[in-house]
Amino acid sequence: MPSRKELANAIRALSMDAVQKANSGHPGAPMGMADIAEVLWNDYLKHNPANPQWADRDRFVMSNGHGSMLVYSLLHLSGYDLPIEELKQFRQFHSRTPGHPEYGYTPGVETTTGPLGQGITNAVGMAIAEKALAAHFNRPGHEVVDHYTYVFLGDGCLMEGISHEACSLAGTLGLGKLVAFYDDNGISIDGEVEGWFTDDTPKRFEAYGWHVVPGVDGHDAEAVKQAIEQARAVKDRPTLICCKTIIGFGSPNKQGKEECHGAPLGQDEIALVRETLGWPHEPFVIPDEIRAGWNARDKGAQAENAWQTRFAEYAKAHPELAAEFTRRMSGELPADWAQKAQTFIEETVAKAETIASRKASQNAIGGYAPALPELLGGSADLAGSNLTLWKGSKGISKADGDGNYLFYGVREFGMAAIMNGIALHGGFIPYGGTFLIFSDYARNGLRMSALMKQRVIYVMTHDSIGLGEDGPTHQPVEQVTSLRLIPNMNVWRPCDGVETAVAWKAGIERTDGPSLLSLSRQNLPHQTRTQAQLADIARGGYVLHDAGGQPDAIILATGSEVGIAMEAAKALESRGKRVRVVSMPCQEVFDAQDADYRESVLPGAVRARVAVEAGVTVGWLKYVGLDGRVVGMDRFGESAPGGELMKHFGFTADNVISAVEAVLG
Repeated sequence: MPSRKELANAIRALSMDAVQKANSGHPGAPMGMADIAEVLWNDYLKHNPANPQWADRDRFVMSNGHGSMLVYSLLHLSGYDLPIEELKQFRQFHSRTPGHPEYGYTPGVETTTGPLGQGITNAVGMAIAEKALAAHFNRPGHEVVDHYTYVFLGDGCLMEGISHEACSLAGTLGLGKLVAFYDDNGISIDGEVEGWFTDDTPKRFEAYGWHVVPGVDGHDAEAVKQAIEQARAVKDRPTLICCKTIIGFGSPNKQGKEECHGAPLGQDEIALVRETLGWPHEPFVIPDEIRAGWNARDKGAQAENAWQTRFAEYAKAHPELAAEFTRRMSGELPADWAQKAQTFIEETVAKAETIASRKASQNAIGGYAPALPELLGGSADLAGSNLTLWKGSKGISKADGDGNYLFYGVREFGMAAIMNGIALHGGFIPYGGTFLIFSDYARNGLRMSALMKQRVIYVMTHDSIGLGEDGPTHQPVEQVTSLRLIPNMNVWRPCDGVETAVAWKAGIERTDGPSLLSLSRQNLPHQTRTQAQLADIARGGYVLHDAGGQPDAIILATGSEVGIAMEAAKALESRGKRVRVVSMPCQEVFDAQDADYRESVLPGAVRARVAVEAGVTVGWLKYVGLDGRVVGMDRFGESAPGGELMKHFGFTADNVISAVEAVLG
């Protein structure tokens, strides 16, 4: 039987060899954390390499994602579908071993990491999901949800502000199934961190309410094991295990130095590492006895089979709960969802309310949530303004995990990345609210939602200068356009309660990416539609009003400006002009429609086009072309009542009329 050091050295060898072959990468962290990983994966991690999606597996997150070869080595050695050829193709085009771990590329990778601090934050979301599911589904004698979230993180993750947001909330919520390993090697890219990072990290985490195990020798397997035992014994707090390690461990000339952080060691140094570690094997060669020491397929199959037996007993005792758990973990919506959603939309049509779209959003949540127990809401300390609460909301707390709402506090970035973790875990559709202007704080979390194609819904209110007196610091001007630039992000800016209900339905049903709802503070008039127009809302853009025949001009608008466009169109028609109004609540969805439909809405023969939106103009040029005009604003706002600002900046029917007349000549 190989020793622990030999097992850990397999990680070191694979990592340095793969980085060397790629001629790029980060060997330091995998070599420094190999001993910690060996203990965790061989003695504690509950997983089945043959089924990476097993619902009750432990989650493992490499927050310091630049050390990706650690993850790939672990997955390969323990028996996942990641053959040695993939490790040889580290960082190469179309390999399953990209430079940073990417969700969906590699079996066993739980989340995309690399932007530091987001991995630990995703892990907090995963631990919240475990806590909430366990509280809701477990019954005495039937603990079908019972797993840990383990996360590796480094100095860089702790320097990023998002780590404070997430770890503070984790302590408040008492996430006892969350265990983080801090790789305290004292080195970052610029050198020894003592010049810019001297925090007392154990005290910091104690202040958050975490259980802290300080001063662990990260190269002493027994010390690491004792620390994990201590962590697992504490049930009411997350644990931080502070592991003192040597970056690039085993490299005689480069260990403990920044030069091994993010560059290959070089062939000569690798030869010395092999000699130092007593690893005589050729690159990418793992002896059979060491492979046998790592192989987790039998143990994993036994663990999952035992759980399946327990779940079968649970299903006999609690059949409805078991069916609901299975449905939610599969990501399927309830069988009666489509009918209930359609009924709510029809009720919204019948009410014909003049209403702020943020209020319409709250109505939609209240209309849909009773049919969707997987909806897990929240707001970044703006619930009363975002209107994300509904009458059935129940907060998750340290004492009670059986809730459907998270009070995130003023943590916009943390909220976004936590929701990503919740979505990745499974069993929930998370939504979270803040002011649209603060999407900038959450920006990289939103980007990661889109990159990982996660079903996350962002509720962004106070979406224009129409919010008024708070002034330009709080008035989003460029945000909607910039968010539309994120690939795979669907940005909805609905014009009334009906479009808001449809936008919510689309976000709930979308399984391949996030949706963002841009919502007004001010009231918006209800728009009358035919059944055909109602059906076309879901296509992202549609003809809301048409004078008949070939239009002389087309006005495109979204959100609060649709009502202005309608006023302008009717006034122009009284002057003998045939004007079409196109409401385009979601450009991304409209652009994905077939060419015939897009032509039917925006016929190429009609060059006289005007777009109206209370924001920067550049995003509308693709629709209006060089012959058209955009009524927008390419400057910051002012502090004044919203109605006055809309008039001042030209968001009036008269100004739209002038723009249409100008393009008509």
